[in-house]
Amino acid sequence: MRRFLALCLVSLVVSAGLVPVATADAAAQQTDAPPDPDSDVVGWENGYWHNESIDIDQSDGLSDAELEAYVARSMARVEHLRDREFKEEVPVSVVSREQYRQRSANQSKTNASFEAWNNQVWEALFVTGEQENVQRELGSTLGSAVAGFYSPKDSEIKIVTDSPDEPVVDNATLHHELVHAMQDQYHNLSSDTYTGKTQDGDLAVSGVVEGEANYIEQLYADRCGGEWECVETPRSGGSGPGDSDVNLGIFLTIFQPYSDGPPYVHDLRQDGGWDAVDDRFADPPVSTEQVIHRTDEQPVPIDYTDRARDGWSLFEEGQNGSDTVGEASLFAMFWYQDRIATEGFDGFEWQRIADRESRYDRYNYQSTPTEGWANDRLFPYAKGSGDDAEYGYVWLLEWDTPKDAREFRSTYLSMLRANGAESQGSDVYVVEDGEFADAFRVTRQGTTVTVVNAPTADDLADVRPRGQRETTAPETSSTTAPGLGVLAALTALAVVLVALAAAVGRR
Repeated sequence: MRRFLALCLVSLVVSAGLVPVATADAAAQQTDAPPDPDSDVVGWENGYWHNESIDIDQSDGLSDAELEAYVARSMARVEHLRDREFKEEVPVSVVSREQYRQRSANQSKTNASFEAWNNQVWEALFVTGEQENVQRELGSTLGSAVAGFYSPKDSEIKIVTDSPDEPVVDNATLHHELVHAMQDQYHNLSSDTYTGKTQDGDLAVSGVVEGEANYIEQLYADRCGGEWECVETPRSGGSGPGDSDVNLGIFLTIFQPYSDGPPYVHDLRQDGGWDAVDDRFADPPVSTEQVIHRTDEQPVPIDYTDRARDGWSLFEEGQNGSDTVGEASLFAMFWYQDRIATEGFDGFEWQRIADRESRYDRYNYQSTPTEGWANDRLFPYAKGSGDDAEYGYVWLLEWDTPKDAREFRSTYLSMLRANGAESQGSDVYVVEDGEFADAFRVTRQGTTVTVVNAPTADDLADVRPRGQRETTAPETSSTTAPGLGVLAALTALAVVLVALAAAVGRR
């Protein structure tokens, strides 16, 4: 996932009633626009005030003149809601879905070593199986749903549509991407500040970047049909997706910043105004735990010494060969597996994802077995090469208390059993069949849970010999990781949250 999103940050526009989509309303309290100001001011842009009426009909697509007026007034509305000026105009153009897919394919190419490493990360999360390629899963999950994106490199927004000759621009997509353009003008989203070095780090940074965009998008939608007249978006055709092949485990992981980010930004604004939000842009959160729980608690450093033998070796990708998946990804793992299990499993209730705590929330990413996360490092291993290669991993998970560690281990073992795992004694469990067929050794020492994975029970001792306690200590120096990615393009997806919303309500 990380290389893919390093090139394309996902901004999700939720359908199925999860985010209000603005439509025109004859009862909207639209005021007559005052004369144009002598100089550019907040709430006025390129000839249009934020509360000015415009005559636009998208039923037959947008003309160039309609698009120009639509964008100008939308910029004025983003200024009004964010209480600051755009520094420059933001170009908006239209590309076909085929052009977008080709662009994405060119940008998301990765080497074989990275793909094998990343496949192990997602296999460890029980989201993609041994025979699946994560890059392809990401493409099928996201590719058909993209509605538009902002490119920091080009400083422009592109609307992706299946009907480029009669383009339709969704209100949510346009305003969301304009927020990203404003962020880029003030914070330079291409800087290293907004590129996490791990999966969890990238999702955490996205918590403030996407949090602000989705928060302002909702403030905008709240005014439609009341304070503001808004351009109606036809419900058929346009830039939204049709049938989409969504991997719900991947999607739920990626979606966390768009769910927890808006209430996170709202709380910052409530406590310290927009200045507090700007301060967080200067110093973004470092873990999804900080966004989920609104905390400044820092991850506990984890030290790791490689002791593999008999040809098993670490990859060169990641931080000394490792990744950190974080609390959000752990939640998505349990949610996805509990939902697809025939009878679920003990320790997790996937239905509670719908128990929202804030009006700005989409889903609830808190659960008993994932709370108390203090850090984790996942080290994929390989033996051999090509078609003969074998894979495994060592996963160290640190928890705040021994109780937290016990709760995670207990639920994890329940998940293994739901996948057919049989105990072979000494904390060893074997899944004989299916996409996660492997051997697992799952131990706990104090606040540390260690998961060792290998093709067979005999291989476990070669991937990670027994006998030494895993310890926490100052973290070793790390290599540069590609990151989940935040930036080459900020992408808006009219995602099939119809599918995810339905998944919340049924097995």
